Amino acid sequence: MKLAFQLAYKNLVGAGLRTWLNVGVLSFSFIVIIFYNGLIDGWNEQAKRDSIAWEFGHGQLRNAGYDPFDPFTILDGHGVLEQKQAENLTPILIRQASIYPQGRMFSVALKGIDANQTTLEIPTQALRESTAAMPVIIGKNMADAAKLETGDEVLLRWRDKDGTFDASSATIVQVFETNVPTVDNGQLWISIEKLWEMTGLQGHATLFVANEKYQPEQIPGWKYESQTELLSDITDIIATKKVSGSIMYLLLLAIALLAIFDTQVLSVFRRQKEIGTYISLGMTRAQVVGLFTVEGSMYSIFAMTVGSIIGIPLFTYLATKGIAFPTASASRDMGVAMAERIFPVFGIQLILGTILLVVIAATIVSFLPARKISKMDPVQALKGKLQ
Repeated sequence: MKLAFQLAYKNLVGAGLRTWLNVGVLSFSFIVIIFYNGLIDGWNEQAKRDSIAWEFGHGQLRNAGYDPFDPFTILDGHGVLEQKQAENLTPILIRQASIYPQGRMFSVALKGIDANQTTLEIPTQALRESTAAMPVIIGKNMADAAKLETGDEVLLRWRDKDGTFDASSATIVQVFETNVPTVDNGQLWISIEKLWEMTGLQGHATLFVANEKYQPEQIPGWKYESQTELLSDITDIIATKKVSGSIMYLLLLAIALLAIFDTQVLSVFRRQKEIGTYISLGMTRAQVVGLFTVEGSMYSIFAMTVGSIIGIPLFTYLATKGIAFPTASASRDMGVAMAERIFPVFGIQLILGTILLVVIAATIVSFLPARKISKMDPVQALKGKLQ
């Protein structure tokens, strides 16, 4: 085996430009595969981390009549929990409302939340500390859409529990930034005690956000959604992105492997005298096949080396500095949690898996043309005649 590696190394180095062209294409594919998957994994971790911090907490207990994808369920999808059942839960009451900035009308979801909560990163302390008659906080996207700033007053209209319209002036006490569109776009956040007073729905909540101490239990009229279930939409989006991306890098890998295959076919055709000499000197056909297979698989080893020289500093820089995405705000408009700067995650499992994929693929495509050697007549091979 040692002799096979020595001969394979000598032959590849002696091939010159042909070897390095194959290595270059294969190392490029290696870098692209790791980069794309690292970027997707980084987005995945960031989206899940932000969604947990800003919206999902450690799970949600939702009223059975409430469907977050059906706005018509907001009217009746709420209820009351006993004090003991509501331990380690942050209540959120959702009501439909409208605001009228500069004479324009915006339909919004008016969300009441405990101003003393610490489960979510929504800056509810601004509601607690404000001296305004009706303080509200909004996200930056909502502020941009409605052209509102901190300190602005806007007319707010809502319905109470009996369906009667009421209106009052609300004050924007803080504009916060978040990567999670579902707590920003079209959302007004207000103290839940104030919303109870406005609607007459004392003690009611549409859903409860759990903290790390909450122990799920079966409660009639309520449905518990675990953190995993809440993050399933993000997981599905990431899985779809990985599948679509795999088409691209598999095409690149196929081009590189095709080049290796063609090179090995040409080698078997042109080096028949060399093959005959090896067999005449006592090497078995299996050993000669192994030599050519090792020679082809060494392209992947060279590609790993070249890829590491280029990739390690590149990936280290990207993982530290991140990658800016000017289109992140557009993605958030479509309901996808995406930061303005994503930090790729290049895990050891990703790197080792990619190395294994490239080495195995290169070995297989090198073995296929080398099988012909086992059928060669050494005498005819020495004469340079193809069998």
